[in-house]
Amino acid sequence: MLSPSTLARLAPPLFVFLWATGFIAARLVIPYADPLTFLVLRYVLAAILLGLIALAARAPWPTAARGWRNGMIAGMLIHGGYLGAVFWSIKHGLPAGISALIAGLQPLVTGMLVGPLIGERVSARRWLGIAVGFLGTALVIAPKLGAAGGFSALPVTVCFLGTVSITLGTIWQKRTAAAVDLRTNAVAQFVGAALATLPVALILENGRLEPAPELFIGLTWSVVALSIGAIGLLLVLIRRGAVAGVAALLYLVPPVAALIAYVLFGETLSPVQILGMLVAAAGVAIASRA
Repeated sequence: MLSPSTLARLAPPLFVFLWATGFIAARLVIPYADPLTFLVLRYVLAAILLGLIALAARAPWPTAARGWRNGMIAGMLIHGGYLGAVFWSIKHGLPAGISALIAGLQPLVTGMLVGPLIGERVSARRWLGIAVGFLGTALVIAPKLGAAGGFSALPVTVCFLGTVSITLGTIWQKRTAAAVDLRTNAVAQFVGAALATLPVALILENGRLEPAPELFIGLTWSVVALSIGAIGLLLVLIRRGAVAGVAALLYLVPPVAALIAYVLFGETLSPVQILGMLVAAAGVAIASRA
């Protein structure tokens, strides 16, 4: 049985690994499904599974409408806004490398917003870590930029709005969920995400879900490992630490995703990308110790 201190040390790297696999899951499922339709199905299944787990554990549910409202707003921002924007942008021509670089702006956006919104001070050392981490992320993505080809401004804008959305969602979660049960809170989040995404999917998509093995594999992984595992770890980390410090962990996601793609798909890693991974890790180390 692992001690609480050991679990606390394992949580950040495990979160980074699971979050990075989200790009791999997106690569698997996007050819076989409309992105928003897929996400609605993912949210509904995650809500049902988490709900059953919460019932079995006799976890406390929100007793007032305010608790459901706060959880649903967090879900609309963290899941609906962010994932919807990233999946839609990739589906409409934005290279995954560019989307990862745009998502890498989140620690910068977080650092600018946590002060005025929740009064969290970002130290000079943490700002240095955020800047170094972004440089490392840019180096990891840089070799892919030249081969990205042309793409319109709309997917770029939508992807950036998704980055702002998850930033606001993590701040909202920090403000409103200090004492809630994270299992039932996550159920409320996925309900909110599904309610926000479903109308947009009905308007913009045809509900395409092809019964391909890749779709079933990606859906299973997305529900269990990402929606329950990664999101659960994110909520725990937000509760335990500063929002800006948690956001800095996301700088490690593109390097880890690149390593996973290298192992699974044989994608090459250039010396610049390897250097970028080391720089990103140094940035996170600086920001985490601020």
